[in-house]
Amino acid sequence: MTYMRYNPTMHGLQHSKFLLLALLLIQLLLSTQLVAQRSKSPWQTLTGDAPRIIARGGFSGLLPDSSLDAYSFVGQTSVPDAVLWCDLQLTKEAIGICFPDVKMMNASNIQEVYPKRTNSYLLNGVPTQDWFTIDFSLKDLKSVFLIRGILSRSNAFDGNSYTISTVQDIATQLKPQSFWLNVQHDAFYAQHNLSISSFLLSVSKTVTVNYLSSPEVDFFRNIGSRFERKGPKFVFRFLEKDDVEVSTNQTYGSLAGNLTFIKTFASGILVPKSYIWPVESQYLLPHTSVVQDAHKAGLEVYASGFANDFDIAYNYSFDPLAEYLSFVDNGDFSVDGLLSDFPLTASSAVDCFSHLGTNASTQVDFLVISKNGASGDYPGCTDLAYSKAIKDGADVIDCSLQMSSDGIPFCLSSIDLGESTNVVQSPYRNRSATVPELKSFPGIYSFSLAWSEIQTLRPAIENPYNKDFNLFRNPRERSSGKLVSLSDFLNLAKNSSTLVGVLISVENASYLREKQGLDSVKAALDSLTEAGYSNKATTRRVMIQSTNSSVLVDFKKQSRYETVYKVEEAIRDILDSAIEDIKKFADAIVITKTSVFPSTASFTTGQTNLVERLQKLKLPVYVDVFQNEFVSQPYDFFSDATVEINSHVTGAGIDGAITEFPLTAARYKRNTCLTRKDPPPYMIPVQPGGLLTIVSPASLPPAEAPNPVFTDADVIEPPLPPVTARAPTTTTGPQTTGEKAPNGQTRVTLSLLLSAFATLLASLLLM
Repeated sequence: MTYMRYNPTMHGLQHSKFLLLALLLIQLLLSTQLVAQRSKSPWQTLTGDAPRIIARGGFSGLLPDSSLDAYSFVGQTSVPDAVLWCDLQLTKEAIGICFPDVKMMNASNIQEVYPKRTNSYLLNGVPTQDWFTIDFSLKDLKSVFLIRGILSRSNAFDGNSYTISTVQDIATQLKPQSFWLNVQHDAFYAQHNLSISSFLLSVSKTVTVNYLSSPEVDFFRNIGSRFERKGPKFVFRFLEKDDVEVSTNQTYGSLAGNLTFIKTFASGILVPKSYIWPVESQYLLPHTSVVQDAHKAGLEVYASGFANDFDIAYNYSFDPLAEYLSFVDNGDFSVDGLLSDFPLTASSAVDCFSHLGTNASTQVDFLVISKNGASGDYPGCTDLAYSKAIKDGADVIDCSLQMSSDGIPFCLSSIDLGESTNVVQSPYRNRSATVPELKSFPGIYSFSLAWSEIQTLRPAIENPYNKDFNLFRNPRERSSGKLVSLSDFLNLAKNSSTLVGVLISVENASYLREKQGLDSVKAALDSLTEAGYSNKATTRRVMIQSTNSSVLVDFKKQSRYETVYKVEEAIRDILDSAIEDIKKFADAIVITKTSVFPSTASFTTGQTNLVERLQKLKLPVYVDVFQNEFVSQPYDFFSDATVEINSHVTGAGIDGAITEFPLTAARYKRNTCLTRKDPPPYMIPVQPGGLLTIVSPASLPPAEAPNPVFTDADVIEPPLPPVTARAPTTTTGPQTTGEKAPNGQTRVTLSLLLSAFATLLASLLLM
């Protein structure tokens, strides 16, 4: 019998094939387990687990990046397993610190402490002058303090003397459940005889590092085999697509097309959010397949670049929560983690608002009342704004009633057509008038044009924050939609199966009656009757709102509709006698946000007891006006419209929110965290005035005079005057007259002075 001779080469080859087959079988088994786990989970992440929340430099959207307070604040506001992100830098003696960049000028006061210690180095091949961490010892840096790294953020915490922390400081003092170290410039440190790898191997003996990221392939190649199997997850960080990765000399865009190569040294990828949802002209394009492709390759996907106070895609309507949801709950995929400067919002998106579905039940009872429809998305008071408000879940849509010269009531945000239409660019631009009772400068008023003329105007979206903050609302739709008459508005609402009711705001009624011969009260009542709202069988609520008690008294005399009294000015309190006066003609009251949470220098200073007092005397309280733009909110609400709504509804207990973005408020009503016995920290109302307690004394805003107390004298008005018959005239607009009002001002002055009007036109065009 002949036996096969033993062949070492053949035996080694067979052994290698066996190992490869075993690895493939193990990977297949793991993939099968992951698929089974994902099939039972609502999350479309790689593992089926909820996406991780990663706090970049702590809560760096509010407090200086990488400060102990910023890291500590994460634990007070976010999910319990939030990951603390540290941008790892090395000092002169190779001590690891957490600091946003190897360059130090932008996020510290180092130029004040060491004004002459700048240096110039090649950084990613570019000569760069700055203060670099490698030129300072840890002892040197003890006198350097952290400040805001993004100048558009508040400087109120820059004077808090936040020191630079070592990696060990963060680990031992805060004991994070998960710790992420990001190595941005390994090659740069190596060029200066400093080894990131050596530091990591040393520190890992005493500090648990759960994630390790870098944009350099060679970093992972060099360190991969030096960590044990229980070491950190390796995450390859992609930079912008046109940037070149130094190890391979390939662009990151090219590497994104070769994820199987990335899988050879990493278990996940960290990509800018534009890799997933590309943006063009600040509008979203269809999402890419990068998340699905990475998951097929066995890679987790973490998305970066999230911050509530950045100018996000118009599609999100300035709502950061909507942006997070598009990455974790879109029906096609979910990223495995979100790297954010505002981990509170990311936490609530994942834990409270994901997978609600369209039929999620309401968890909290309050009215969502539109402000000129969904006027944050479309020109206010147009068919599109109202249709979107209904679609977005508004309970009540509103009409700011105006009157045309021929007595047709219609909806528009202002009696001055120039504020929300293109009238200053129309053939009617010469109908400008100065009406001191309405405004101190010229305008083109609704009663100067017939309804047929008004219908030819294009509506214009209002941009309340374009001049000071360069924030614009939905430019593609800035002139979309058509203006609607009150009759059209009422019929639109009547045909909706979801609306609770309508609100009609009536202002300037006295002037219109006395000076223009127009009766807006009668026009509203007639339109309601014609549309069938006066029928006792209808269940639709009708609310009439005005800042004038005389208007509401008149409606009370002639109808049974609900009346709502609006207090325009910010107040700190209201006399009981004034409340009793209001109750004689009003069923509810509208107050401003600052009447609930007074503020100074964009910080809340406390909370009034107005809501409680008004409700105790049986007056429901609605608050005006909620907007999504982060600049509309005090810093206490973390640049998150949902936090602001929650603090007013759950904290102050208001009965309704008047909003230009109904979707945000309507979605809040359905969030699942509201029903929990112990709500999570990101769904607890903010502590009014809380942030002021940690503002450095030198940065405290000066004390302001308190808001006034609302008294009987503010409520009581003479009754509406009778309607004055209009004298026949050949011109449509108000006529020049020398008649003087009791205060000595001319009642109506026709202004055709082109120089004055040109100034107004210029200001409007800049809006």
